[in-house]
Amino acid sequence: MQIGEVAARTELSLRTIRHYEETGLVTPSARSQGGFRLYAETDVARLMVIRRMKPLGFSLDQMRDLLDATDRLDNETGLDDNEREALLERVREYEQSATEQVDKLRIQLTRAEDFAGTLRARLPQTTPAQS
Repeated sequence: MQIGEVAARTELSLRTIRHYEETGLVTPSARSQGGFRLYAETDVARLMVIRRMKPLGFSLDQMRDLLDATDRLDNETGLDDNEREALLERVREYEQSATEQVDKLRIQLTRAEDFAGTLRARLPQTTPAQS
């Protein structure tokens, strides 16, 4: 698929996808005869991982590190047991960090909802006829 379809499916801008390509986080699977970037489902899945990491505060280097670990685990060619376990430990660390960030965001969301409720309570109650 071309970059426009990938952008629509991932809800990322063309500019963002190109930036991730420039930084080496994602590489189009192919190019058309006209030179257009062509992406496969695996590229879309990779972009979705990146998209999910971004709001949790992961840096581009951390994204690259996690993607490298998962790529190597998915490939598994030539991995001995120690290498495999080291890669799994890296993924576990990212999972733990993501879980901690989610917990922090839940607290922030609860506080934001409480604040909105406080403001709502200060507003006069109107009925539809008064609007």
